[in-house]
Amino acid sequence: MPTFTDRLAHAWNAFMNRDPTTRWDYGNSNYTRPDRVRLTRGNERSIINAVFNRIAVDCAAINIQHVRLDENDRFIEVIDDNFNQCLTVSANLDQTGRAFRQDIVMSMLDEGCIAIVPIDTTLNPKTHSFDILSMRTGKIVEWYPEHVKVKVYNQRNGKKEEIIVPKSMTAIVENPFYSVMNEPNSTLQRLIRKLNILDVIDEQSGSGKLDVIVQLPYSIKSPARKQQAEERRKSIEDQLTGSKYGIAYIDATEHITQLNRAVENNLMSQIEFLSSMLYSQLGITKEIMDGSANEEQQTNYSNRTLEPILSAIVDEMRRKFLTKTARTQKQSVMFFRDPFKLVSVTNMAEIADKMTRNEIMTSNEVRQVVGMKPADDPRADQLVNKNISQSKELMEDEMAIGEGEKIAEGMTEDEYMKHKADLDKFDAELDELERLANE
Repeated sequence: MPTFTDRLAHAWNAFMNRDPTTRWDYGNSNYTRPDRVRLTRGNERSIINAVFNRIAVDCAAINIQHVRLDENDRFIEVIDDNFNQCLTVSANLDQTGRAFRQDIVMSMLDEGCIAIVPIDTTLNPKTHSFDILSMRTGKIVEWYPEHVKVKVYNQRNGKKEEIIVPKSMTAIVENPFYSVMNEPNSTLQRLIRKLNILDVIDEQSGSGKLDVIVQLPYSIKSPARKQQAEERRKSIEDQLTGSKYGIAYIDATEHITQLNRAVENNLMSQIEFLSSMLYSQLGITKEIMDGSANEEQQTNYSNRTLEPILSAIVDEMRRKFLTKTARTQKQSVMFFRDPFKLVSVTNMAEIADKMTRNEIMTSNEVRQVVGMKPADDPRADQLVNKNISQSKELMEDEMAIGEGEKIAEGMTEDEYMKHKADLDKFDAELDELERLANE
């Protein structure tokens, strides 16, 4: 712990340690976050925004990592390099790894096709192999044969700028549900148009207009009668606006017909039909949206909706951000889902027993899932069924492993050999009991 003198000499306070004579140029300022995802095409004004956000949040909860595989393409370890730090810890100055993954999915669902652009690299990516230090999500503005023009946020000036980047160094991810969500006549676009019409009707009905027709007791074919009718209409308006309670009077020969009553149409039925069709095509249910989905519905949602989106992102990153040499060295990009997130405490106890008993997970791995720190017992890191007696060979291996520890504790070699002979005798007795039990 630092002493009081050290604290006085090196302490720093954000409010106290300011130079009043120095004025820094911090660049352009904004009252809202300039790199935030902005939905377009009317998606931000409808319930589609909730669907996009639900899918993006669920995809962001799944980790994407730079890993190494074995000769059978099985995961063996995580490569903790700058690229993996971008995917898991900090993608850029403004976004964490999880926020960056959510940005990718949200933008992809809205635009249909987006670009993941490396911003800071160790070497020039156009001429050398490079390591990614930071990256951002960009909107593709124009397409060229071997390049794309991308609108991406520049953190140096705080603005979004258009730059032309090669396709070979940019991950271009297309929405796997493009024909359902982004095509001009797709189910989602038809639903958005219907919802916009419904919004217009709601605005009209809530605008405060009376929408009435006043029937006058005379014909208004002549200009004089039309002027007289206009004066009569204006008189009624002045009575309503000038009255404290909105009361007006008319002549006994005049009649009023109100028009703003509910008009029967099939707009709501069409919206309900398109919504159910969109949910079925995306693999989403009402229970998914309100958080009451059971295990079967959640599994179907993960396999039909989340997996295609994450696979599209991972495959493109693997293709563009890993060189052929890196892929030959068994480097890859993979996503990992936590199967225990939706498991209750009651089911978790049963799963932990089955996983450890069948030697699929060690005790420390189960403790890690539950949120407990690893145990110091060496057996907690072994794939051993602790409910049955261990074999003779396994016990000998454990004794061989602990031989140095036993001798270090003061046991002589003769004492150790005697102890080992007792264990062998105990093993023989266990084998005999097991034989008798089988007979």
